[in-house]
Amino acid sequence: MEQRIPRSPHQFHPARDAIADLFNLYLGRSSRLKHDDRVREMSNKMQKRVIALNQDLPPPNEQFISDFEELRGQFMDQDQLHWVTESVILALVVQCSGHPQQADFILFALRRLSATGYVRWDSFLISLLSSVSSAEATTGPSPQASMMTSSASAVSNVSSFHVSSPPSPLPSTPENSTAGNAATLKNTELPDQNFAYKAGQSVIVRSIGHLRLLMCNIILAALESKLKPATHFEIFSVLMNWLVNWDQKYQNSAESDIESFSKPTNMPDEWLHASLEVIWKLVEEDRCRVPFYELLRSGLQFQDTMPDDRALFSFMLEIQRRRDMVAKHMRMLDQHLHCVTFGNHRIVAHAHPSIVAESLGNFRYSPITYPSALGEPLHGEDISNSIRRGSMDWERALRCLKHAFRFIPSPEWWRRVLLVAPCYRSAPQPSTPGAVFSSEMVCEAVIERTMELVSLTNSELSCWQDWVSFADIFFFLMKSGCIDFLDFVNKLAARVAEDEHQSVRTNHVTWLLAQVIRIEIVMNTLSSDPDKVETFRKIISFHRDDRNNDSGGINPRSLLLEFIGSSQTLRIWSVNMSIREHLNQEQLQKGKQIDDWWRQVTKGERLDFMNLDDRTIGMFWVLSFTMAQNGCDAIVNWLTSLGVSELPPQGPSLQSGEKIMMMRETCPLSMSLLSGFSINLCSKLAYQLEESIFLGQVIPSIGLVETYVRLLLFAPHSLFRPHFTSLTQRFPTMLSKTGVTLLLLEILNYRLLPLYRYHGKHRALMYDVTKITSMIKGKRGDHRLFRLAENLCMNLILSIRDVFLVKKELKGPTEFTETLNRITIINLAITIKTRGITEVEHMLYVQPLLEQIMTTCQHTWSEKTMRHFPPLVHDFLVSRMNKRHQAIQAWQQAETTVINQCKQLLSPTSDPTYVTTYINHSFPQHRQYLCAGAWMLMNGHYESINSANLGRVLREFSPEEVTANIYTLVDVLLHNILVELQHGLPAQDLLSKACANIAFFIWTHELLPLDIFLLALIDRDDDPSALRIVLNLLLERQELQQRVKIFCTTRISPDHWLNNGICKLVDLQKALGSHLSWKDRYPTFFDDIGGRLLPVIPLIIYRLIENDAFDAADRVLFVYTAFLAYHPFRFTFVRDILAYFYGHLSGKLIVRILKVLDVNKIPFSEPFPQFIGSSGGSPMCPPLDYFFNLLISVVNNVIPALNNKSAAGVAGENTRQVPSHNRSQPSQTGSMILSDGHKAFYQNQDPGTYTQLYLETAVIEILSLPATTSQVVSALVQIISHIQPMLIQSSSGSQGSSVGTSQSSVLPTSPSAASADSFSSGRSWASGGSSSNFISKSGYTCQQLSSLFIQACGLLLAQLPPEFHSHLYSEASRVIKECWWLTDAQISQREMDSAMGYALLDPSWAAQDGTSTAIGNIVALLHSLFSHLPQEWLESSHSVIKHLRPISSVAMLRVAFRILGPLLPRISFTRPVFLKSLALLFNCLADVFGKNTQPPNPTDVSEIKDIVDFLHHAVMYEGQGGPVQSSSKPRLETLTLCGKVLDMLRPDIQHLLSHLTTNQSSSIYAATHPKLANQVSI
Repeated sequence: MEQRIPRSPHQFHPARDAIADLFNLYLGRSSRLKHDDRVREMSNKMQKRVIALNQDLPPPNEQFISDFEELRGQFMDQDQLHWVTESVILALVVQCSGHPQQADFILFALRRLSATGYVRWDSFLISLLSSVSSAEATTGPSPQASMMTSSASAVSNVSSFHVSSPPSPLPSTPENSTAGNAATLKNTELPDQNFAYKAGQSVIVRSIGHLRLLMCNIILAALESKLKPATHFEIFSVLMNWLVNWDQKYQNSAESDIESFSKPTNMPDEWLHASLEVIWKLVEEDRCRVPFYELLRSGLQFQDTMPDDRALFSFMLEIQRRRDMVAKHMRMLDQHLHCVTFGNHRIVAHAHPSIVAESLGNFRYSPITYPSALGEPLHGEDISNSIRRGSMDWERALRCLKHAFRFIPSPEWWRRVLLVAPCYRSAPQPSTPGAVFSSEMVCEAVIERTMELVSLTNSELSCWQDWVSFADIFFFLMKSGCIDFLDFVNKLAARVAEDEHQSVRTNHVTWLLAQVIRIEIVMNTLSSDPDKVETFRKIISFHRDDRNNDSGGINPRSLLLEFIGSSQTLRIWSVNMSIREHLNQEQLQKGKQIDDWWRQVTKGERLDFMNLDDRTIGMFWVLSFTMAQNGCDAIVNWLTSLGVSELPPQGPSLQSGEKIMMMRETCPLSMSLLSGFSINLCSKLAYQLEESIFLGQVIPSIGLVETYVRLLLFAPHSLFRPHFTSLTQRFPTMLSKTGVTLLLLEILNYRLLPLYRYHGKHRALMYDVTKITSMIKGKRGDHRLFRLAENLCMNLILSIRDVFLVKKELKGPTEFTETLNRITIINLAITIKTRGITEVEHMLYVQPLLEQIMTTCQHTWSEKTMRHFPPLVHDFLVSRMNKRHQAIQAWQQAETTVINQCKQLLSPTSDPTYVTTYINHSFPQHRQYLCAGAWMLMNGHYESINSANLGRVLREFSPEEVTANIYTLVDVLLHNILVELQHGLPAQDLLSKACANIAFFIWTHELLPLDIFLLALIDRDDDPSALRIVLNLLLERQELQQRVKIFCTTRISPDHWLNNGICKLVDLQKALGSHLSWKDRYPTFFDDIGGRLLPVIPLIIYRLIENDAFDAADRVLFVYTAFLAYHPFRFTFVRDILAYFYGHLSGKLIVRILKVLDVNKIPFSEPFPQFIGSSGGSPMCPPLDYFFNLLISVVNNVIPALNNKSAAGVAGENTRQVPSHNRSQPSQTGSMILSDGHKAFYQNQDPGTYTQLYLETAVIEILSLPATTSQVVSALVQIISHIQPMLIQSSSGSQGSSVGTSQSSVLPTSPSAASADSFSSGRSWASGGSSSNFISKSGYTCQQLSSLFIQACGLLLAQLPPEFHSHLYSEASRVIKECWWLTDAQISQREMDSAMGYALLDPSWAAQDGTSTAIGNIVALLHSLFSHLPQEWLESSHSVIKHLRPISSVAMLRVAFRILGPLLPRISFTRPVFLKSLALLFNCLADVFGKNTQPPNPTDVSEIKDIVDFLHHAVMYEGQGGPVQSSSKPRLETLTLCGKVLDMLRPDIQHLLSHLTTNQSSSIYAATHPKLANQVSI
């Protein structure tokens, strides 16, 4: 059946046939034949007429317009005639494109018709583009179909022109005779079956080429007229689509002969040249119909199909050149050196997800990104898999991974950046957008770290802790499936075989593999490996038969390494028995020795793990690899071998007949003993201990619990599990047992808080614990569990150094208690002020978060407190109404009733039954005044109060009611003191009386929790008596000090993992007091009233400083420094309080705060103590040498080491040789005092990682110096500006002279920052042997170190408060403006361009070429700062440009754009900041190219093409919310802003930027914008 072709709306217009006949007449084609004529006429006669007619010549072209006008006059509807005419011409263009004479006439007719207005170019071109696209789309790959279509079209008559979308695009092509003849042949007549396909494809390619050529000629003619921007955009889009998809249909063909037949590999078709001509016309700057930037974002590459054609090559060269210029504006200087350092808890992501492309809920952290062709940051699984091995991006990724393996970041970081290896994926999965490391990168980094440790071990350096930490992370990654085990073994074996200098001499590699060989995923891989024998042979090959040459003789470690091969051998044998012939018989014999030893041990008495000799320890370590379960059972048996004893009744439960059994105490296992256990045994042991602790019928011993804790701290990656989730899954009814819940909370609060923060799970833990507090806060009598959970929440909230949700959804009121709400506000203020708001999404929900908290919080902070709040928090709270006056009024109204109730309840002779009556029948609104009523009745006569009744009632209250009583009591007592002061009573007597009354409540009868009472008092610092009472309780009265002393004495040492003696059980009532212990009999393990004060004392210090009570704060710190040593985050406390009150603290108080730290464990620089507390109150800045050595510390201990084979040129063959475990310099270098090896996590729980310790220590030093902010920043800027001469001066020998020679070869117009003259001025430089010693030992050249110093300085400054950034922006602009060659009017433009090229070169390259400049160093410093700044602090980054204004030259303009351009990917997600920065860049442009600007040397607009392109890219990037795509649209608000600021510019600049407006008559973006198009249609 013949397919019916849809007809156009104008097909039935009466003028259509006449117009078609007229065109056919001039085209020399046959006239229209009616259907009835064809029926009546004889065939022969018709053929003669047609032949005769075709032999007639068509009329001259010049007569066409007159004939057309005559024809036009016959019809009345001229508008319809216009559409009919265009419809006919459209069909003719498609049909006649292959005939040169006919195509010329159509082009001639279009020119004349458009000139007279009979054809409207805009509508015609849009229809033409659509028709051509439809015609090309109908061309299928089938040769038969294409040939049949072509032949049918060749003999069709004029009636086919009526079709708006003809079935065949190219009917009148002369070459179609070949296709027609081929179509009439039978298949049997074809010499080759592929010939038809080849011929058909060739015809299609040539026909499409003719059609496109004619279309381009028509467009060129149309461009002589003024077209609408939308038309320009449509033309450009279609033509670019042709180029982008050029030859796409054939490039993937499998038949190379067909490709060679039809593919234009040598010279492109004519249409391609015509397309290029059209595109050049569109983007030419004189008319600027389409911005040249559209070519940059088009994605045009021609990588595989680039013909040997000069025009196309020039076209692509110009696009690539301008792409590179835009990419340069997008990329930071030395961006290839930017790498995550793990130097702080919150790591700034280098890319943000698109709201459309990636859900924030599934957002994966991107520690590094890969630049696109336009410099945009890209990340994702597909991107990482496309990175070529050995490229600069590959080396940067490897550098990041190797740094991670050296310094062991949290497992949370690994989970967010890594993926399961492809071989372990159960089913095909879509690409993950956030991944940045491929499995090949991870495997290579693991091998690099392994060989690095092998090299250190071969050098006889003690690095056992490095091996242990690496094994922990290796086990975690292998168990998670992130490493392909077979690929790892094969590559490691190849690496060992080819690397003679790093040959394996010990059995550490065998020990490492033995750690993971029992993992299920590894065993399954080995079992299914078809080449398992070869794999096993490679695994065995790493073993060395020689005994471990340990200088200490036979010790447990040497025995482990000697026998470890036997464990591995036996395991391999168990997997495949046929492998025996490849096994080492000696290792099998050693395995037998282990069995014999164990049988001998088990025959005698049980192992005493506190008194094992070295040989027994070593053999037991081996046993942990060979028979882990046996070793686990032996440990559990020893921990429980002393049996159980009955817990004696305590307090009110003396008469209880219930027996509570508890294990007798044993010593916990020491960390040194655990260090040799296999992770497999540790995992089994932790699992088994959990059953004893949380499911056993007997209360565990403290030693058993401590052992469990030490296991988790020893292997933080492999053994960590979120307790509430994992334990409730194993033991669903666990939390229903109050005693078990108490023990779990104690473990979390006093032992595992740093571990949870390290894993980034402290927020999730906070949510879990909050559920407990919300469930029991209204439950009567459950005070112990509630207060412990609330105290844990306090610690958790204060440990979070990021903006967090108080609920997982920002809906409804918070579930926090009043106390937790108040602490949350304080913590938010500290976090935002000292560390900023990191992420974009955090900035979005800060305001609703504050509203959510304050919905249920009744507190109002004093002005003294709020003056230190960051503006965001201060502005929200400052307008909050103070309800304290209403609270006092409410008390006064209820006072009479409350006093009467208290007289009945609390009189010494009160009826005991009234207690029950009061509890059950009193009004809730009156219960909150119970303690206040007791206070009023007491009046200093404690004997007049029935404390037993009061204590019983308070214990029967719910925890929420007790908290309300405390806050009300504080308000009432302060109000009474104020009233009595107004009556003339002495203040000291009133305070003494109040403190004595408080002692009655807190100490004498233990009626109220001390921590909440102190918090309530300091929250009332608006009343001066509140802090005086607090100081009296802390300093003058001895009860609290005595209690704290007992707490410290019973704990022995803050480092609880070092306490290996038998733990002593503290009496429950002595530990918690009668209010919390009451009827409870479950013992305390770590909990204590003193321990509850650990989060409170730092808050008291904050409040004293806020009230300028510096001496009081000093005294409190002096008394409680030993107690604060038990604070789980005391290092963070010191760092944050120095930052929070920076510029507000006295030197004496700073010294006192620093003494909170254990100075022997903190890597302070050697001269640091000389500068603190010795300035006498006047600012004193240390010499440059001090800051230089401080940066050395950051370079050596924080900045990732450069790779051996870096493509960047910065890291050449010489790399830093300082091993990671001993990266600190000896004390005489002035770098760091600390000289011990790499510490395990449990030795550095706060701040958490080694890099955090060093970086935050440097921050503490700077914040503690008596120097002003400007002095510190000035010193650092001076170092960075002249870092090259400093390093040259510090270096010694031939290295320094050779470097100096290379540095002298600089252009006259680009003075090097290494110039001695430029460095001679300013602060004196005291170069000592310290820096020289470091340079000689670091393995870095001076050129490499200069770039790393810049990175280190930017990283360090990013950790400091915003005051430092403001001074940096001012100082940086000063250095830039003082460069003489930027302001020298005698320098030619060519020389200036050359100088700018050197000035803004990456410092890493410039240092190698000897062309380093101060400008380049400073801009790189700013970029390093920007890459580490939190999102909030980026808002002030544009101030550096404000300091540079007014911009006086194009060179300075380029500096401004180079500074701010790389910030685009981050600030584009915050609209106000982006719009402010964009407006600032336009203002800078107006400084040089403004309407009223009179520059001394006028500059042509062609000099800033790259800036014009970049501004377009900035607008499009912000509109897309990520990397620009071909479909990206700018935001309407941004176009509106650009349209306003364009009025400041010169007309020629406005012309180039005319598309960045909302004017639809001049802007293609406005003309095609959906919102504007909708407005026009409406």
